[in-house]
Amino acid sequence: GQDKIRPLWKHYYQNSQGIIFVVDSNDGERMDETRGYEDNAKEELHRLLAEDELRNAALLVLANKQDLPNALSVKQVTEKLALSQLRNRSWYIQSTCATTGDGLYEGLDWLSQTLNKRNKK
Repeated sequence: GQDKIRPLWKHYYQNSQGIIFVVDSNDGERMDETRGYEDNAKEELHRLLAEDELRNAALLVLANKQDLPNALSVKQVTEKLALSQLRNRSWYIQSTCATTGDGLYEGLDWLSQTLNKRNKK
C-alpha cells in the first residue's frame, strides 16, 4: 500500500542508524515471491538494505498481527524474508501485536541497546 510514497523514503536514509521494518504476519502471500507477487516484503526489504546510506543501519523486523490464527510464526517470517542470509548487519525479529502493544517494547529495547553499544565504540 506504500508504493506511491516509497520513492520518498530515500530522503530519510542519510544518517539513519536503524531501520524498523513492519510486516503483516497474517499476509503470507505477499511476504515473498512464491505466490507470484513481485512487490513483496522480502524484495522491498532487500532493496532497502542494498541502499548505500543504510549499509550500517541495524535492522529490527516487527512481525505484526501475531494474535491472528493464520499468522506466520517468527521462524516462518525469518525464512520468508531470508534474514539469515544477511551478512555484516545487526538484525532482530520480534513477534508483535500492535493493537495490544505486545512485543513492541522488547523490539525497541533491542534496537536501543544495539545502537547504544555501537555509539559507545
